[in-house]
Amino acid sequence: MLVGRSVLETRLTASVLIVGGGPCGLMLANELGRRGVSAVLVDEKPGTAFNPQANATQARSMEHYRRLGFADEIRREGLPADYPTDVAYFTRYTGYELARFQLPSSSRASELIKGLSGSWSAAELPHRVSQKYVEAVLRRHAERLPGIQLNYGHRLVSYSASNDGIVGEIECLGDGRRFQVRADFLVGADGPRSMVRQSLGIVYGGETGTQRDFMGGRMLAVYLRSSDFYASIPHAKAWMYNCFNGDRRAFMASVNGRDEFAFHTQLRPGEDESAITINEAKAAFQRACGAPIACEVLSFLTWTAGHALVANGMQRGRVFLGGDAAHLFTPTGGLGYNTAIEDAVNLGWKLASVVKGVSPAALLDSYEIERRPVALRNTDYARRFADSLGLFAPAPEIEDATEVGSEARRTAGIYLEQHARAEFNIPGVTFGGRYDGSPVIVSDGSLPPADAANVYEPSACPGGRAPHAWLEGGLSLYDLFGFEWTLLQFGEVASAHAPLGEAVRALGGDVKLVTLPRSLRDLYEADLALIRPDQIIAWRGSASQAGMIGRVFARALGHSASNGARLAS
Repeated sequence: MLVGRSVLETRLTASVLIVGGGPCGLMLANELGRRGVSAVLVDEKPGTAFNPQANATQARSMEHYRRLGFADEIRREGLPADYPTDVAYFTRYTGYELARFQLPSSSRASELIKGLSGSWSAAELPHRVSQKYVEAVLRRHAERLPGIQLNYGHRLVSYSASNDGIVGEIECLGDGRRFQVRADFLVGADGPRSMVRQSLGIVYGGETGTQRDFMGGRMLAVYLRSSDFYASIPHAKAWMYNCFNGDRRAFMASVNGRDEFAFHTQLRPGEDESAITINEAKAAFQRACGAPIACEVLSFLTWTAGHALVANGMQRGRVFLGGDAAHLFTPTGGLGYNTAIEDAVNLGWKLASVVKGVSPAALLDSYEIERRPVALRNTDYARRFADSLGLFAPAPEIEDATEVGSEARRTAGIYLEQHARAEFNIPGVTFGGRYDGSPVIVSDGSLPPADAANVYEPSACPGGRAPHAWLEGGLSLYDLFGFEWTLLQFGEVASAHAPLGEAVRALGGDVKLVTLPRSLRDLYEADLALIRPDQIIAWRGSASQAGMIGRVFARALGHSASNGARLAS
């Protein structure tokens, strides 16, 4: 049924029609609803995810959840607060431990972050939580927002786009009834087989079908319950369990820290995926364990690792693509779901600004300009992590209780520990995505720091994430930002320019002026900084440039992108 509506209605109207109720679609619904913009979301599934799917929420996504007010709720989901989030490698789960990269529990992360600086100067640390829990939180918050209608068990049958908007035909899968949705814009967040992307004639480009010893080719995913697992293995608990041998390579994430696990294994030559039964799925898990540990298979399916794909376009007129519909990852690094969240954040404030008449439609052209290069960057990082893990093959004697076997395990352990640090300590990937060259970013001629996976250099060079700091009393600088636009001033800079506020308000924008101590000026290397709703720096300048804020803001809102060179001078 339609949430809050009678199935007898034949027409709905909304500003945005969202196809897809995964993380991207739900996050977009939250971004729009918080801004008072109406949206109808449809998804063929009966509800949010049952299977665990993605298992890592990166720090940048957590910062966005904090901005929306429910980061703490997300952090309470999944593993118990004191559960270690280590990444560990074994010959088999009951066999030899090869390497372990220690990471903090959820409760420890919340305290640890306040003392970190440099690469990990952030409002939030990553959280290890299965996507199924994240989707449930996103859905609960979206459902509470006026103007947001979530319709699971419904599919988009067809749509037409014209200068006047979008008309979509929706079918209820339960009873076959159909109705229309009239909207200004359509967003396809409908997964890798996206009907919306295909309707636009947009195809993926990049790498696919990559074969590796592991994380390349067909994989078996098993969602299982085993109350005996922890008691059956002679090792400390971990969040991620990797199995490294020549017979059965696998990784497994703890879902709830008690008895549920998401197990993934590479199918071996000769294994027929169409013939896999529940018993064979159970046997694959037990083979990785190295013991017949009792388990219940909750679900299983096959999927393909080895993708590094990005759509050759993310917009056609009033229609946009986000999430897996726009980019498809091999899950190393946990970048697919997190990239999808930032798609929604970027598109959400822009759609709202256009719908409300604050910005011209031209602002929306910056979505693809900004997000597609980041998708290319992130899929490349994920591919490199997959190569590092999947192309490193175990020595034949790695399980032998011999000196040769011991040396093979020592060698593998050194490599795998280095790999774990490279894949799971990635502040550069997490925070370093940039929108250089965007028509709504006002460059000041400075150069951004080098892009590196494992090192992040905070920089206020326009086009990147606003540098973070912890203030007195344990307050995050980000908590002072407005939900929409923020103008930071270091000392009393703007007070001497009375027309400043008037110029901004004349454009219809919502800007919060935040005055910070001069001692923080070095962090931004400027007297003033204009922060976008997505916490990206749109512009920074000196006190003498305060009078140009009106023109800068107009550019950032998409009104006068062609004046970029003049504004930057």
